[in-house]
Amino acid sequence: MPTETPPADGVLAGLARFCYRRRRLVLLAWIAGVIAVAFAGFGYGAAADNDFSGGDSGSAKAQKLIEKHFPEQQGDTLTLAIKAERGIDDPAVRQKIEKVVTELAASPVTGPVTSPYQDENLVTKDRRIARTTIPLTEKAPEKSEVKPLVDAVKEASGNGVTLGLGGKMAEKAETPKQGPAESVGVLTAAVILFIAFGSLVAMGLPIVTALLAIFGGIGLIKLVGYVVPAPDFTVLVAALIGLGVGIDYALFIVTRYKESLQDGDEPESATVKAITTAGHAVLFAGTTVVIALLGLVAMGQRLMTGVAIGASVTVLVTMLAAVTLLPAFLGFTGHKISSLRLPRRASRRREPAGVPAREHRTPAERWAGVVQRRPLVAAVLAGAGLLVLAAPALSMRLSLPDASVQPHDRSSYTSYTILSEGFGPGYGAPLVFATRVGSGDADLRPAVEAVGRTGGIAYVTPPRASKDGQAATFMAFPKTGYQDEATADLVHRLRDDVLPKAPGGDGVYVGGPNAAAIDFAEEVGSRLPLMIAVVIAMSLLLLVVLVRSVTIALQAAVMNLLSIGAAYGVLVAVVQWGWLGSALGFPTDMPVTTWVPMMMFPLLFGLSMDYEVFLISRVREEYERTGDTRAAVTRGLARTAKVITAAAAIMIAVFTTSLLGPDVAVKQIGLGMAVAVLIDATIVRMILVPAVMELCGKANWWMPGRRAPKAAPASRAREEAGV
Repeated sequence: MPTETPPADGVLAGLARFCYRRRRLVLLAWIAGVIAVAFAGFGYGAAADNDFSGGDSGSAKAQKLIEKHFPEQQGDTLTLAIKAERGIDDPAVRQKIEKVVTELAASPVTGPVTSPYQDENLVTKDRRIARTTIPLTEKAPEKSEVKPLVDAVKEASGNGVTLGLGGKMAEKAETPKQGPAESVGVLTAAVILFIAFGSLVAMGLPIVTALLAIFGGIGLIKLVGYVVPAPDFTVLVAALIGLGVGIDYALFIVTRYKESLQDGDEPESATVKAITTAGHAVLFAGTTVVIALLGLVAMGQRLMTGVAIGASVTVLVTMLAAVTLLPAFLGFTGHKISSLRLPRRASRRREPAGVPAREHRTPAERWAGVVQRRPLVAAVLAGAGLLVLAAPALSMRLSLPDASVQPHDRSSYTSYTILSEGFGPGYGAPLVFATRVGSGDADLRPAVEAVGRTGGIAYVTPPRASKDGQAATFMAFPKTGYQDEATADLVHRLRDDVLPKAPGGDGVYVGGPNAAAIDFAEEVGSRLPLMIAVVIAMSLLLLVVLVRSVTIALQAAVMNLLSIGAAYGVLVAVVQWGWLGSALGFPTDMPVTTWVPMMMFPLLFGLSMDYEVFLISRVREEYERTGDTRAAVTRGLARTAKVITAAAAIMIAVFTTSLLGPDVAVKQIGLGMAVAVLIDATIVRMILVPAVMELCGKANWWMPGRRAPKAAPASRAREEAGV
């Protein structure tokens, strides 16, 4: 018999009933809508914007001056690096080098190329290493236009001559597509769902629902890019998060649907019940993720606002699919949801009357009992473990990836190593100084000389005035590389001590890609606490509304902070310290990519709230039925353990597959997210939640102005809880 009558009214009930009964119309509308949005987005969407400069930093001011007064310097460039064991003057070597230079100069996307044989400054004293700069005629040419240049340089290497082509566009051109990572994630998710549900039909519904939603969501991201520009990694991040939450949301609803069928409900009634219970939780959970993502707006960085909007669009589409498209699919499957089953052993027969319920409790119930018998010990050990994992995060350094951290088979990495050997590691990290001047003959020599005398500077170029005589610029090359902490210290020393004390140095701004990356990292570090506060405050308000308890909302916030801190710590240990880094696909030790922790926090806080919502909403149902907190936690954990474990396993599989891709920054966020979800689904949900709720007792349900429901008789509560 049905355990309860599904709600006959309400918006969600009406929506579920409509989608179930008009399933063909709903399915056709979704397919047509996704195709239309994908066609418009993938065919005519906005191009990615990867310019993280801006704001009021010194590098931003320098960049504005250069853009205004030195327009000829705005094009992108490539750098050809040459290393010849026999020297570049060997006849065979010279023939090869000149052939490569000619091929590069003949490309339709390059300007005039100066041969190293025409300028002695382009060659080292021993004549073994040389370089030349190749200007690009377009500011951002297509990857397909630059890739042949990279291939030509690679093919020319050999017989004692090594060549590498560096520069931002070269790095972008030779970076392969994400490849099979998402496909592997989908396949792994399918296996997990098949094991969890035991049927191909039940397995397929969450995957098909999520894929349709993601496809439409990414199309929308590209269209929204015209209004809110976003960097190119937005699509990858949105695909990862969309695939994870999309499958999980559908998983929760399908699980509740199957439970209702097993309780004797008809398919339509089961669909309505699933949407009004699990679907209701999905909407709250998804809204929490969206609000957490929009916390990125507090960073005040226009491109991160674009990432927040883009990822939020994908989550919103997956939420909509879960409560509209999925009910339509359930209408097609009906009782056949368990078709094409996985062969399993026959279920255990029901125990005869008189056998204590304790003897056949589920593993989750038994585990909850263990934790609840020693709640203080469990909470202290779990909390201490998370703090230990979080400790490395105290030494986190932020930067943006450059050629030095790329895979070692890349031409850009080869170029970096050759130039570092011949011209110093700071050649790839130049500092560009810019200032306004009153006239073209303004004397910048004192400032240039002061910079040149600064410890850590290898050499300085002479100053150059703009054609309009309103600005001047010069460059300095540090002795340390782009990723070195000493380079950041050098930039601060130049700004704070050297330039202010030099005659005419007050108005000189330190810029260039290196300084811009340093400024971006510091801006993120200074604004991160504000974003964290905004995300926590908004998420707490939502959770209080859902579970009607201030205590549980505060517990969730603290536990989420612990699990995210632990994820940060593991990320630093792997990426920055190099622990297991090579085994996980990181070419070398490197700072954490600047936008990764900023992006991880709202994503992880939102996802952690997902699991909190699904667990606590079930605990709340049991508590309102029995009035017994211990029994409610035990039953709630038992009823959600399997589905939360499956959902977490899917998330971990999806995020881990990013390690198969080529982008080191996406690898980092995938690793951090996978670790956080693993910690959240194990230490937090299985230990901290039952332990802390046991310690709080009836205080769990404290809400100003509301009295907790009376507890059910102890005997009935224990009986209903199976204790």
